[in-house]
Amino acid sequence: MCCGKNYVAPLIVLEFVSGDGSEERDQTPPSQGEGGNVGKFWVYEQAIRVPYYGIYEVAKAQIGVYHLIDNAYQLMKPNEREHYLIAPLGVELGIWQGLYQNAELPWLRWWDAQGNLLFTGEERAEVERQKRERIVEKLRSLSAEQLNVLGIYPEMLN
Repeated sequence: MCCGKNYVAPLIVLEFVSGDGSEERDQTPPSQGEGGNVGKFWVYEQAIRVPYYGIYEVAKAQIGVYHLIDNAYQLMKPNEREHYLIAPLGVELGIWQGLYQNAELPWLRWWDAQGNLLFTGEERAEVERQKRERIVEKLRSLSAEQLNVLGIYPEMLN
């Protein structure tokens, strides 16, 4: 593999698989791989030592998350929300069913440690747009004099 002096492993690797995930769970070490093939699981666990490894089976909408403990991956158990805590980031990873990018599907999403869904940039922008619309509507209900006191000209609300 790589691994010079300044090598830092990623904190988490997420594999999105269209099959059954057997390739991603392959633990074949280099000494036993046919034709030099080494299992992905072995590489992340033993060579790169990624602290968290998630395998998302798209067809089943199912995720398994492994945590590196004492140099070996342990399959994590989800919490009561069916999420996996990624403690160093203070976030949880799980499946969210909903409409995103014009598709109603189960999606792999992030939540904060309290279980609040973290919005994508697009979702945050939509929330802010809706807030602005509500504020403008409230301001439109004020008289010209009230707006003037606030330093707002009525034409600014168009």
